[in-house]
Order: sequence, then C-alpha cells, then structure tokens
Amino acid sequence: MFDVIRIPAFKDNYIWLLRKGAAAAVVDPGDARPVLEVLEREGLTLASILITHHHADHQGGVAALLAHYRAEVFGPAAEPINGVSRPLRGGETIHPAGCDSGFTVIAVPGHTLGHLAYYGSGCLFCGDTLFAGGCGRLFEGTPAQMLASLACLAALPDETAVYCAHEYTQANLRFALAVEPGNRDLQCRLAEVIEARARGLATVPSTIACEKASNPFLRCTQPEVVESARHRGAGTADKVAVFTALREWKNSF
Repeated sequence: MFDVIRIPAFKDNYIWLLRKGAAAAVVDPGDARPVLEVLEREGLTLASILITHHHADHQGGVAALLAHYRAEVFGPAAEPINGVSRPLRGGETIHPAGCDSGFTVIAVPGHTLGHLAYYGSGCLFCGDTLFAGGCGRLFEGTPAQMLASLACLAALPDETAVYCAHEYTQANLRFALAVEPGNRDLQCRLAEVIEARARGLATVPSTIACEKASNPFLRCTQPEVVESARHRGAGTADKVAVFTALREWKNSF
C-alpha cells in the first residue's frame, strides 16, 4: 500500500502524490512547482503521472515534470493532453510505477467527455467528477452521462476513500442543505466541515459511504431531493430530470 501526500495548488486544487519507498506517482499535477518541492524534500523519484482529464489545472505541470523525470504518463486517449505515453479509455487495469499497486481505470464522462477515474487499494482518484458533497460542472457531457458516471463511483465499496481534486466541500454542502434541509447526516457533516475549515484543515478525502449519505447528486431518488428538484423545474421524478435540475441550480447557487 502507498502513502498519499496532499499537495495544495492554485486557489483550491489538490494534487495527490502516492509514495512507496523512494518512488512516487502523482495524480493531476496542474502545477509542477509544488510537486517538485515535495519530491525534493522527501527524497523521492517521480516514476508515474496519472491524469484524469485535459483541463489545465490538472495537467498543466506535466511538461515541466517530464523535464526533470522520465515518468510514464497515464491519461485519457480521447482528450488532447501532451506527454501521455499510456493512453486509456476505461476498463483497463494499470500498475503505475511508484505506488506498487494496481488501479482499475473507470471512464466517467460528464465534466469532460474523456474523463477517467482511478480506483485501487481502497482509494478513488476521481478528478472533477465526484466532489466531496457535490459533482463537477458539465462542460462537455450530458446530465445522463454524468449521472451514470456518478452511479459507477457510488457502486464502489462504502469504505473507499474519495480523493477529489478541489477543496469545494463547504460550498457544496451549503448547497446540499438547501436541497435536503431535513437530512441529519448532512447537517452534522456541514457542521464538521465548517469547523475543519475554520482551523485551516482539509476536508478531502471523503468516503463513498459519506457521499451516499449527504451528497444530493447521489441521492436523486430521495423524496426531499426530488421535491426540491421539482421546485427548480424538474418536470418528473425521473433521476435524469432531477439531476439536471439540481446541476442547473448549483451552477447559479
């Protein structure tokens, strides 16, 4: 099993560094500088890079990292990402050097069409698909695609640690509470997150169990969620209609 090091980047991104011995893999290095600093400080050699999607804040640091290390780069075959040496489409099992673990590659279109997630050793690295308390915007995919992608991730074991790529939790849960104000699990979670953020602590990783209990985008069949979606334009209780109304509401919340 690898150790996971959280590397803050930009305003609210997280880059994840996986360490096994003196070697490392890194997930979604949008900025090379903080990654290089951690590698030097910890005496690590970068062996692999895993990319979830093509947005610059997730892969903008790849070229600079490859200037320092001969790392293998895993990423979506369907997206324009320079430096990818192992193009993937979902369904593969990979064994990136630097973390001594196998990962199942999961296609999760929605935020972008070629978006991938990586699941292994009880950890899910899901980029901008599933957030703590929320989900990514639909820049390229359809609501039906994103809903199906979220369902794939929600089907993973409850104890799975969810390593998303942004510290959006507090804002996401404030929205979630507007959707489902009667959810006691959600009320407690938001209180804990507010306290953690006030102390400067990160709120990621989450777990699949926690998300299923409090994330409205995974709760599109719950009566209170359905009713809130109806008030926001969902014409039916169909899951896609509910999800679409929630996502549009969140876009302007």
